[in-house]
Amino acid sequence: MTDIERIKIERIKKEIREAQSPYFEEDDFQYYLDKNNGDVNATIYEMLIIKSEDSTISVSGLSTQDTSAYFKRLASRFKPFNSGVLKE
Repeated sequence: MTDIERIKIERIKKEIREAQSPYFEEDDFQYYLDKNNGDVNATIYEMLIIKSEDSTISVSGLSTQDTSAYFKRLASRFKPFNSGVLKE
């Protein structure tokens, strides 16, 4: 892993709040960065969408708060927009 990739992965971890809410394995960061051709914003968006799956846990009548809406709001900051000129 290069220094640039390491810096990109650290940014991804911060933006997806991985320290506060761990979800991914360490090698997942490199996998999704490679999958998105090194595009940090696209990687952040995809990982936040994955992280936004329903996270409610219920055990013996107790349940945890669902954080999916929170991660979807974070993902909206990195959503790619298709803008350009349409050709006839």
